[in-house]
Amino acid sequence: MHDYEQLKQLEDDLWEAADQLRANSRLTASEYAMPVLGLIFLRHATTRFNALLPAVEKSIPARASGALREERVKLGFQGKAAIYLPETARYDHLASLPAGTNVGEAIRDAMVAIEESVTDQNGNKLLAGALPKDYLGLERELLAELLKIFNSPQLASARGDVFGRIYEYFLNQFAQSGAQEGGEFFTPPSLVRMIVNVIEPDHGIVLDPACGSAGMFVQTGHFIEDVRHKSTHEVDITFYGQEKADLNSKLARMNLAVHGLEGNIRIGNTFYEDHHQLLGSCDFVMANPPFNVDGVQVARIKSQVGEQQTGRLPFGLPGTTTKSRKKEAGETISNANSLWIQYFYSYLNDRGRAGFVMAASASDAGNKDKEIRQKLVESGHVDVMISIGTKFFYTRSLPCTLWFFDRGKPADLLDSVLMIDARNVYTVVSPRSHVFTDEQLANLSAITWLYRGENEKFVELLGRYQAAVGDWLAALPARLAADSSAVGALADVLTDLGKKTADAAVVAALRDKLGDEHGLTDELLVGFREDLATLQVQAGAWQSALQAALDAAATLLPEIRSCGPGSGFAARKALQASIEAVNPQVKAALAALEARHKAWLKLLEPAEKQLRARQWPGFAGEKAREARKALLPRDVKKREKPTVRDLAVEACKRVSYFIAQGHWLLGRFPNAWYDDVPGLCKAVTQAEIAANDWSLTPGRYVGVAAAILDDDDGEGFRARMKEMHSELAELNEMANEIADRIQRAFSEWCDVD
Repeated sequence: MHDYEQLKQLEDDLWEAADQLRANSRLTASEYAMPVLGLIFLRHATTRFNALLPAVEKSIPARASGALREERVKLGFQGKAAIYLPETARYDHLASLPAGTNVGEAIRDAMVAIEESVTDQNGNKLLAGALPKDYLGLERELLAELLKIFNSPQLASARGDVFGRIYEYFLNQFAQSGAQEGGEFFTPPSLVRMIVNVIEPDHGIVLDPACGSAGMFVQTGHFIEDVRHKSTHEVDITFYGQEKADLNSKLARMNLAVHGLEGNIRIGNTFYEDHHQLLGSCDFVMANPPFNVDGVQVARIKSQVGEQQTGRLPFGLPGTTTKSRKKEAGETISNANSLWIQYFYSYLNDRGRAGFVMAASASDAGNKDKEIRQKLVESGHVDVMISIGTKFFYTRSLPCTLWFFDRGKPADLLDSVLMIDARNVYTVVSPRSHVFTDEQLANLSAITWLYRGENEKFVELLGRYQAAVGDWLAALPARLAADSSAVGALADVLTDLGKKTADAAVVAALRDKLGDEHGLTDELLVGFREDLATLQVQAGAWQSALQAALDAAATLLPEIRSCGPGSGFAARKALQASIEAVNPQVKAALAALEARHKAWLKLLEPAEKQLRARQWPGFAGEKAREARKALLPRDVKKREKPTVRDLAVEACKRVSYFIAQGHWLLGRFPNAWYDDVPGLCKAVTQAEIAANDWSLTPGRYVGVAAAILDDDDGEGFRARMKEMHSELAELNEMANEIADRIQRAFSEWCDVD
């Protein structure tokens, strides 16, 4: 969760800084958008280039220098998950240009150089015409400042998925500023990863006929690298995309290039144009098409109906209307969702899989849409349906559904569809934004593995969680020791002060020094010593709780380490029982940590303010300040590093977190095989679907959980309460802003009168 908070803060900071510059220039949002996105592209391309450069340089002879060395570097980047950047096109070079340089010209030349240098194996320029070059008309000071903004240490070390989020965030911020339409071209990374996890695209022909900025292809590349442990250049895979808007196709080419991927991106309206001609040929289809489109002209798509013709609409036309639309009259499709659904199905070969995002309403739509859905279900190729909750999109808060087809389903699954209701599975980033964590994605994916009989993946995931528990338990001793040291330092300072408050001579001397307004009453001094004595008694109990957790960790760690990769389910299940047995001690240690931090810092406050501690002879003020700094949480907004307190608390929380993940798996699937879980998942037959009016909405089937299975109910409750509090704060802020506007308008009106 902490990572998401940091990322959200980084996004907000970058946008605020960049938009402030835009506000102080003569530029409109549309004029400003692409140059800024171009700089983000360049920053990300340089980050990936720098990450791979050392490995490339190792293979270059030391005697090679100058142009020869650079040529060897360029050759070394062939087949890498990054693009080669000429020296003058690297972000570091541009950010270090001396004052007075024509920055706009330098950036434009960098973009031109990249377009010239990025080619496929046949010498075709993959980025020709794709990169923004309109930098000469921008103020030099503005460009120089933008270069600084995107040259922060956080971005210089950021990984690909971080840049994907920043791209998404900026694209949608520009959309809200009027630079684009509605953010329709970016799919939330959480949903893309969920789609990739279920269909597992790792070979062959991959198509996205509504590709936007190519996020599906980029995530496929990550899947091949992270799960299959290969590069995309080692597997036989080809990406094909089609996109209606020219700008979005450029973004797609930029996104592919920066990740070292090659793809054939064509511009076209998929309803009327099929540039790639891949009917029945695709191994994988992924997409997030625009929802609920109306006005598609029937006359232009009739020829797509039926397997004997073009076949893109094998199950027929959805409902139509004759209502005029703007200047176009004639029969039109009332809702194009069923067009998209059929397109995705028809592109698949006889072993192909598809995963796509669709409006939640499409799962229950009636009339012709229901007939189309019935035919799909009867084909036996509807594989999985996953309901997703609200707030996963930046620009729309409606829920959606992930659909999955598999034309190569085994015979024993042809009569069933796996329904997963994931509407209550999410992590709050902000009042407007939800995501899936890595573990939430893995746990949902595990349901599909078990449904398909891939039990070994489930066991392996459980093993990863148990190994993570071991890693964090191993970190406990050093982190708790550092925390105890900081607490001990503060306790020593306050204990020494307590002794001085009991020394009549010292007290009298200080009262005399401070004068009649000293405020150091006997009651105050006695009260401080009593509070100190209470803390000193409690300190033993707190330390005992910490030691109990350390002892439990020391006993458990050998058992975790002995249960290594390849261990069977019985061993994993037994280990999980041992792991869960230490969770109470870890949680007690966390409570002790937080209680003692609060108590000692609370005692320091009256010592400094009421006792005026700095006036007492020998008071170790610097030592107290250092201890307080170590025992307070860091300020994320100020980019502070984690404190001693943060590290100790994090270790305890992460141990419990990964214990909870293992419990989530075994609490629902205790035998490592698929079972229906009320409120979460159910494998339904075609007969059940027919009885429910051919609905493919998971919520109609999975029912309600018989009991709360959440493995950390308190954490879940606190997260939801935090979300509600944030939403309330946001609403109050909006209300105050509206009230201010009304007041200003009223004042101006009165002034006019």
